[in-house]
Amino acid sequence: MATSVPAPAGPVPFKDVENNLDLQATTVPAERSLEEHDDAMLLVSALPIKLAAGTKLKLRCYEGFWLPERFVPAAVAMQRRLVPRPDDVVIASLPKCGTTWLNALAFATMARRSYPPAGADHPLLRLNPHECVPFLDALLAEAGGEARLAALPSPRLMYTHMPHAMLPRGSKKVVYVCREPKDTAVSLWQFRRSAHPEIPFGDTFDSVCDGGSTYGPFWDHVLGYWRASLECPDRVLFLRYEELLRDPGENVRRLARFVGAPFSEAEEEAGVVRGIVELCSLGSLRNMEVNRTGLMDGLGFPRKALFRKGVAGDWANHMTPEMARRMDEVVADKFRDTGITFQ
Repeated sequence: MATSVPAPAGPVPFKDVENNLDLQATTVPAERSLEEHDDAMLLVSALPIKLAAGTKLKLRCYEGFWLPERFVPAAVAMQRRLVPRPDDVVIASLPKCGTTWLNALAFATMARRSYPPAGADHPLLRLNPHECVPFLDALLAEAGGEARLAALPSPRLMYTHMPHAMLPRGSKKVVYVCREPKDTAVSLWQFRRSAHPEIPFGDTFDSVCDGGSTYGPFWDHVLGYWRASLECPDRVLFLRYEELLRDPGENVRRLARFVGAPFSEAEEEAGVVRGIVELCSLGSLRNMEVNRTGLMDGLGFPRKALFRKGVAGDWANHMTPEMARRMDEVVADKFRDTGITFQ
């Protein structure tokens, strides 16, 4: 008979913790001092700069990656000060690779003892997935961000777009999701168009191919996590968006085993996995009122832009054969002899 490990009681929704947090009474030993802040600003100002394709978003090249300018201090904080807890779980990805969906699946899976997926009071019915799972890049770039993160009870679930090399040293559990690059480029463009309708697709496409897209080069980002997953499979779980689409239930089981909370036979028989998949399906999330209205906190994009199509192969509706061939050639060159393929 299969044995199981009891699922942890957490995580708790980050938004709920924030609403009850008294920052005046919260102190963190490593909280950024004025001198540290000035040092970070000096570092940022010395880095190469450009605008993200078709936008006014400033990017800075930090350690070989084009990060949003406002998030460079967060990368520094991750590397130098953030101390991970033994039961932390970090969701990582490039933008528009399935982060929102994976955040929802991971939260529902890890918090299932406190919040059964069929419960009428489940947090995902009233909160956007990004309100349940904190965005490290934005949080650590803000004054008081480290205190808010420290206030979260364990186990903490967080997400980031930072490259693997910028994660806190000693991170125990990282779940990375990648996506077919052509679909990623299209999804990134469509997301940006929700706030800037005039952006031409060609500009976004070129920036991805040239390695200058946000958090790019995309190939270095993917390879960093891929190699870490091969070297330390107990610490880095490498998922593919297309596989999540084909079999979300089995990938939820993989996720649960990886974080040390596999589903019991009783849970399987009770349909808990099916309940999580249904609660977090893109169609279900898309139709929830909380995800149809309002803007993403601190980012200015409409929440509904997070739930467009969520399919594989949509690139064929937007790319010319020449564009597709160019992207495929970049992928073939950058991932040659690595074992990574995209289908």
